[in-house]
Amino acid sequence: MNDGKRTPWIVGVSGASGTPYAAAVLRGLLAAGESVDLVVSRASRLTLLDETGIAFRDAHWREDLATWLARGADGKPDTFDVSDRLDDVRYWTAGDLAAGPSSGSYPAKGMLVVPASTASVAGVALGLSKDLLQRVASVTLKERRPLVVAVRETPLNGQTLKHMVTLDEAGAVVLPASPAFYAGATHIQDLVDFVAGRVLDAARVPHELYRRWEGDLGGGSRSD
Repeated sequence: MNDGKRTPWIVGVSGASGTPYAAAVLRGLLAAGESVDLVVSRASRLTLLDETGIAFRDAHWREDLATWLARGADGKPDTFDVSDRLDDVRYWTAGDLAAGPSSGSYPAKGMLVVPASTASVAGVALGLSKDLLQRVASVTLKERRPLVVAVRETPLNGQTLKHMVTLDEAGAVVLPASPAFYAGATHIQDLVDFVAGRVLDAARVPHELYRRWEGDLGGGSRSD
């Protein structure tokens, strides 16, 4: 939670399919009262345009972000209202390697990469820092801050699996975007929110995005 001194979570959105996952994570962070620094890769803009029809523009990022976060996973606009929370978001362009989060001295709680493409996984594992997203992830690791990488790809080849092991050994949480069904999903948004909730769980950010397992069989079929 904010205590007067801004210490944000940094959210990196790569070019993998799964922009609804990123939107759900962003909504969850803002609902929890967290500040957010946002990095949207160049490739992710194409994915966002393809999956939602939204063109994410640097000069109009606030308006475009509001439109994106308001959209449900089923594509319906104005499903969510987060307009009063966007003051807690700061946006950095992917090509700005001089941005605040590119330095370890910049205050941050950690970083969530969602969705994470295999290219971004490789870049972070190899320390390439070819754009701001990869650079911030590398900084997060070197500063021993939490890094959650929500990989969205299938099948996975051996090289990507090796990169994922490298990230795990470096201290990151490698979290495949794998929805579960025991929480009683009845809508695509439920499946998206489950993955987003697990990302927030890994970051220890409180949320109510999915029904937790309590040891009772049949919970996934209840309508409550």
